[in-house]
Amino acid sequence: MGDQGLLTGRRLASHKLPVHSHTSPSSSSSVPRSKSAKARKRRTELRQFLCSCGVKCAAFLLIAVFVVGLDRWFAGVMFPMPTLLPKPLLTQSVVTSAPTKVAHGKQIGFDLKEAQVDLTTKQLYDTIAFEDKDGGAWKQGWDVQYQGNEWDEQKLKVFVVPHSHNDPGWKLTVEEYYQAKTRHILSTIVQSLAKDSRRKFIWEEVSYLERWWRDTSLLEKSEFIRLVRNGQLEIVGGGWVMNDEANSHYFAIVEQMMEGNLWLLDTVGVIPKNAWAIDPFGHSATMAYLLQRMGFKNMLIQRAHYEVKKALALEQNLEFIWRQSWDSENSSDIFCHMMPFYSYDVPHTCGPEPAVCCQFDFWRMPRYGGALRCPWHLDPVETAPDNVQERATKLLDQYRKKSTLYKSNTLLVPLGDDFRYTSLEEAELQFRNYQALFDYINSHPELKAQVHFGTLEDYFSSLRDEVESGGDNRHDAPKFPSLSGDFFTYADRVQDYWSGYYVSRPFYKAIDRVLEESLRAAEILFFLAQAYCQANDYHSFPLSFGKELVNARRNLALFQHHDGVTGTAKDHVVVDYGTRMHNSLSELQSFMAASVGALLNKDSPGVCDADQLSFFQPEQSRTSHDILALKKFVDVASGNTIQVVLFNPLEETVEQVITILVNSSAACLVDSNWASVSSQVSPDWTQGTSYLVTGRHRLQWQASIPPLGFQTYFILSSKDNAYCNQAVLSKLKIYNADKDFICPPPYKCSLETVETIRINNEHLTLSFASRSGMLQDLKSHKDGSHTNLVEDLCLYSSRGGAYLFLPQGQATSIVDADGLILVTEGPMMQEVSTIPNTAFDHTPVIRSARLFAGNSVQSLILEMEYHVELLDSTFNNKEIITRFKTDINSGKVFYSDLNGFQTIRRETYDKIPLQGNYYPMPSLAFLQDPEGRRFSVHSRQAVGVASLNNGFLEMMLDRRLTRDDDRGLGQGVLDNHPTNVVFHLLVESNISSLLTGSSSAPRLPSLLSHRVGSQLNYPLHAFLRKPKHLPDAQAEAKSLMPKWKVGLVPWASTFPCDLHLVSLKILRPLQFLNAATSKELQFGLLLQRRGWDPSYCKKGGTDCRTLANGSFDLSDVLTGLTTSQIRKSSLTFLHEDLQVRGYIEQLHRKQITGVSKRKIPIDLKPMEIQAFKFALKHVR
Repeated sequence: MGDQGLLTGRRLASHKLPVHSHTSPSSSSSVPRSKSAKARKRRTELRQFLCSCGVKCAAFLLIAVFVVGLDRWFAGVMFPMPTLLPKPLLTQSVVTSAPTKVAHGKQIGFDLKEAQVDLTTKQLYDTIAFEDKDGGAWKQGWDVQYQGNEWDEQKLKVFVVPHSHNDPGWKLTVEEYYQAKTRHILSTIVQSLAKDSRRKFIWEEVSYLERWWRDTSLLEKSEFIRLVRNGQLEIVGGGWVMNDEANSHYFAIVEQMMEGNLWLLDTVGVIPKNAWAIDPFGHSATMAYLLQRMGFKNMLIQRAHYEVKKALALEQNLEFIWRQSWDSENSSDIFCHMMPFYSYDVPHTCGPEPAVCCQFDFWRMPRYGGALRCPWHLDPVETAPDNVQERATKLLDQYRKKSTLYKSNTLLVPLGDDFRYTSLEEAELQFRNYQALFDYINSHPELKAQVHFGTLEDYFSSLRDEVESGGDNRHDAPKFPSLSGDFFTYADRVQDYWSGYYVSRPFYKAIDRVLEESLRAAEILFFLAQAYCQANDYHSFPLSFGKELVNARRNLALFQHHDGVTGTAKDHVVVDYGTRMHNSLSELQSFMAASVGALLNKDSPGVCDADQLSFFQPEQSRTSHDILALKKFVDVASGNTIQVVLFNPLEETVEQVITILVNSSAACLVDSNWASVSSQVSPDWTQGTSYLVTGRHRLQWQASIPPLGFQTYFILSSKDNAYCNQAVLSKLKIYNADKDFICPPPYKCSLETVETIRINNEHLTLSFASRSGMLQDLKSHKDGSHTNLVEDLCLYSSRGGAYLFLPQGQATSIVDADGLILVTEGPMMQEVSTIPNTAFDHTPVIRSARLFAGNSVQSLILEMEYHVELLDSTFNNKEIITRFKTDINSGKVFYSDLNGFQTIRRETYDKIPLQGNYYPMPSLAFLQDPEGRRFSVHSRQAVGVASLNNGFLEMMLDRRLTRDDDRGLGQGVLDNHPTNVVFHLLVESNISSLLTGSSSAPRLPSLLSHRVGSQLNYPLHAFLRKPKHLPDAQAEAKSLMPKWKVGLVPWASTFPCDLHLVSLKILRPLQFLNAATSKELQFGLLLQRRGWDPSYCKKGGTDCRTLANGSFDLSDVLTGLTTSQIRKSSLTFLHEDLQVRGYIEQLHRKQITGVSKRKIPIDLKPMEIQAFKFALKHVR
């Protein structure tokens, strides 16, 4: 968030906050608390039974408890004490659930059945009226009351948890916040906790902790570690940041959690086990899964729709077992605590009445001024002997009311806000006054309460104890429901939906994904280069790049912050994020270029000398953080020959049409055998809102690159060249051109007037309206079927801001007739590029639709590229979308992805405003009709998506807003940049009967859809070698032909289509040489088995196999690399006891332990991600 205080804190606006008086502690209700009377009766009966059965009965029960305890201990479900050792015994979660109501799950994917749960978020949305009723003091709730005798048998146990939420960038940059606030906060925490062992605190953001660690003294470091070890200070979450959960891809989420958790283990010696997410704007089920598989036992969330919170609170279901919708074996369960009220600041955490709670934020006392005054005009006062009774009972009244919203007698009360505890004075005010109140309450038994400072671990441990103390049959213990689903789209009040941030700053959302895929590719190259160079006893490369690699990890991690990738920071903060990402991208590209030289020449002497690796340069470069990537061009006009090396970062062979810019159409291509390769040239048009010829040309050809491998080609001038055939000149057809249009030489342009424009390849034919240039229809050559795909470009008028989407009516089309249309036809690629005719002087968007040749994944999709420019005041308070109107009978139901990991069912509700029916789309959305036709849209960056009518699907492309939306940022979004948004469209038909899950069940992508998404999000990387004259290049090519014929192929075989290589990396590159002398496993591998719908093509559109087709052994694919000591691990590579994390090993599966050391069988359940740690024994 941002600055301190209720008035300036994010999402808190004083003029909209209600002012209410508090309810006295003695107030009661005629409605008894549901968890009290029956529980007291059962406990009384149990005591009478124990007394009557005497010593023998008691002894029998003790023996039974002992036996059951031993059994549970060996089963791994006891709750051992936490430790700070590198391999801790993990504290268990609170996972006692109520009996499930859903019957046996139906099949929803290959080898996947729907989970059995008590609640789904769809059920909640179906039943909630969304009437936005005023609840009084608790605006989004009701007038909470209690009877007064609920705690007669068991005291209320309250844990007050001091915290300080530190945004790594929002109104200030991360460094500005550190210097102004965070460094003081961390020092204050250490000094204040050291004064009194009863004081507790929690900390989340490791990015700040690492920064402080570089500055602080050895004494403070030692004291910090001591406080962590004695339990006064708990690190919660422990990610580099508290990540966004809507836009972030799961790769980046794992990366930022790993970076923070590894640093904590190496530096502080602690592994977090409780997660704390109080400020992300909605919560994803993917986050729950990842946390559980990282070894976390419990999690806390805050920002869910206020009507959903109210519905859960009414049934005391704010604590639940979060289960994945596809997990029929319940192996991914994690205990989740949801905070009930509007915010996480002090006025909204002690109880339902903020006017009362604000009186207990002692830093708001008038004479201090460190925080803003309470807006209800009821100020805090110092706790003193003459007022402590009144103040303590007033506070306890709020605690009791809040407790009625939960099933247990254990209560969590956060005590903090944004950037709080900046000084010892503030800390002392809070700790001193609260301790006086606690002492009074705890010393008066008649109040039936115990109140202490605590941590999340204190709270969850106490809750666990309460669950386990409910008797042998646990009739008295709280029973927590199981729940599946997510918590999007978030609304905090008066139907204000936070769906705008799904799209805000799309330029930087795109850079985020480029950095992500570049980091992944660089990590793989780093691993391969290190393996081969180490085998030759070279250590200067790639280890000399270790610092830059770590910086790239951390800059990607930093941008996952919930004010980074969301686009909800101040302009200069966005520049800081962008500059960091740009710098890392430049460094990664330079490293990858050097790695290509090292790996292609790995047998040459001295090739791993970092000073000798300057053969190649990346084909794309960026000169600034705020401009699109620039493609380098090959100078063939001067007679040079350029070597092009393509690197495939995917685990499958990729066949694609490659595009390289050249400065002459008289170009040709040969492969590494010096054999001519068929190719095409077409004009390169400028990226902008009008078409101008750059004088360069797009040279395109079909290439096939092996998994994680390289392929080499040479570009030459075709003039007087007997080695290759000149590239075919594309045909250009022009529609609606004005008299000033000039055809670029040497191409021939024909002026066309036909009504329908068609382009095609071997698999598809596309039809476009010649007046507008918009897509109309897609025909499949496989079965001759047509799918209506009517494309439109529309604008919303909006009064929203960076967070909120607040449309003023429906979106209206901006496309008029007679837009300029350029059609390119050639053997490799066909394209329809359109500059729509609009009412604006400069159209805000141009669109290029492309089909590619071949029999590949790329040839089965339609590529749509939108170049968007909302650059001036003409487009103020406008939001631009692309919309597809199809004939698919989807019934206003569609499916979108969560973090690129899984899909979830979405439904458009009439009872919710338009903006509430928008959802995050990090990478995929699709429609499906009852007959099985499916229309999928894949994206390479996060956008917002909706299906507002039957068969409609719209994606938001950009937004330009002058207004602040009153959530604390204090500005609109006016720093738009020219942006390219790319979608890959796929139409499929089922080949067998559709799977029929429940109405809440997700539908899974097909195998082909998974491959489309991978190839879009993890593209090929091209590198250009410095120019050489033809005789030199030809001689070198012939001498190296045996190697270049196949490129470098470190992967001996293609992975199964449903097995994805998430990452392959050196865990600690800066410590690699030191670790090499130890027994520590230095390398990490993450694999995911994809969940897929078997109703569609089981061969992924081409001939590929799955894990179900046969066994798969990892050792069979690591060509030349012998691994040793490979072990399964948690996703952060910190834990090796996987039973604690709930991985399912079926009886027929082989365990890695005991298998021949040369065999590494991989057998995962669909949807699962598995981590492996290993060492390299030698390189063959």
